[in-house]
Amino acid sequence: MRRWELSVALDPEREQPLFLQLANAVADDIRCGRLKAGDALPGSRELAELLGVNRNTIVAGYGELAAEGLIGARVGGGTFVLPTTPRRSSLCAIPATPETPTFTLARPLPMPVQRRPPPPGGLTLALSMPDARLFPAQALARAFHRAIGQRGRSLVAYADLCGHLRLRSELATMLTRSRGLAVTPDNLMITRSIEQAIDLVARTLLSPGDVVAVEAFGYPPAWNVLKLAGARLVPLPLDSEGLDVDALEVLLSRESVRAVFLTPHHQFPTTAVMSRNRRVRLAELALQHRFAIIEDDYDHEFHYAGKPVLPIAAGSGRANVVYIGSLANLLAPGISTGFIAAPPAVFERLRSLRAASDARSDVAMECAIAELFADGEVLRHTRRMRRTFAARRDVLVAMLTHHLGTALTFRVPDGGMALWARVDDSIDLPAWERAGEREGVFFHNARPYDFGQREQPFMRLAFSYLDEAELGEAVRRMARALTRARTSQLTTIARAPARRTAPVDSVEVEAQPRRAAAQRARRI
Repeated sequence: MRRWELSVALDPEREQPLFLQLANAVADDIRCGRLKAGDALPGSRELAELLGVNRNTIVAGYGELAAEGLIGARVGGGTFVLPTTPRRSSLCAIPATPETPTFTLARPLPMPVQRRPPPPGGLTLALSMPDARLFPAQALARAFHRAIGQRGRSLVAYADLCGHLRLRSELATMLTRSRGLAVTPDNLMITRSIEQAIDLVARTLLSPGDVVAVEAFGYPPAWNVLKLAGARLVPLPLDSEGLDVDALEVLLSRESVRAVFLTPHHQFPTTAVMSRNRRVRLAELALQHRFAIIEDDYDHEFHYAGKPVLPIAAGSGRANVVYIGSLANLLAPGISTGFIAAPPAVFERLRSLRAASDARSDVAMECAIAELFADGEVLRHTRRMRRTFAARRDVLVAMLTHHLGTALTFRVPDGGMALWARVDDSIDLPAWERAGEREGVFFHNARPYDFGQREQPFMRLAFSYLDEAELGEAVRRMARALTRARTSQLTTIARAPARRTAPVDSVEVEAQPRRAAAQRARRI
């Protein structure tokens, strides 16, 4: 283990002997966790030279620490921090530095549910992200080699607060040709993630107390970012055509709305595609009522039914639209690069804010991604992924229909990386989830996506993270888990104390929980 230099300040002017100053400083480092069990301490000669004191001072200080059970010598040489808890001693008599701040903290935000990969042998339908096994890692490695080899020291020294010009140029070309945006490198900013993009836009547009309309089912990290900017969020309902613009008009009649944040292409999490009429009407309302549209187009390329619908930012009302996106779904989750395209006046404010908060971009990664764009690898990879995800979607739909029947109701999504399903009212969804974990399959209800954090009879099932064989096995496990959950439910009912002496037939036993579940759903 490497012996790092100890940061110990000894003061000859203090009344306390130097060896005790040393012992107390090291003991405090151990209490605070700066030194951990097993950490190596410098040798006495080395530390004496470092601190400019006599070696006997170090030996005496180490002796005090050893006597208190804090450090010890190891066979083969060296002094190390011991894992045992020291007894109360003179070294612990000095008040420790407080580990908890004495100042007050701002109101905390709720932590979004973190979806982690399943344990070994487990399969998850809760991760609607690209399958990292499909990522062209060798192509990226070659791109890094070319980028750094061609530019060397100038590459890692140079940074543009809006992102590397090569990547902005390549991305602007892609957005213009495939998404119909009127964007140039001069009004396009590269960010470290889509969350950073939302944060910069929110702090550019919003003041504390401003009203922002959001979708009633949505992306909690985005809501948290908007709240950090001081926004007061108002949820609006959704249907099969996306955000309910009529409900927005009602809100506009009684509130001054500063912005609308939405995912119109493949609405997250329901995957609904906002109709063209609603997009046009929303843009008209934005111009009329002078509010901004923050359009999150996080997975535009993955549309399987005809051509992708053009963004609102590509339409006639684009003057009030700030457009954000990400390369994480296009490439891989670990490459979280995001981007912002905005009208010139807004973009200048974004630039000044970025300059104050994060003026250094990830130049090497951006230049490597630009290489992938330039040699056509991004386009080829996108086409492969679109074909793969469409095939996986069809497999998941077929397996759900075959193995689960009427337990789930859903429409086949036109695009995206998951489908949105309604769970039959007769099913105890939490019990099904728990049974699924025992079967080695992981899926979740829609509560984390609900603005009110209420239990909801829906689930989002991803098809992008698993291959066709894994999807089939995951659904078979879901079916076994459902049988187990229903059996447990019926057993619980059968064991419940009888309320009447007349026998109850099996049909009525199943009808009772179904009616109760239906009543709960209506209350929601």
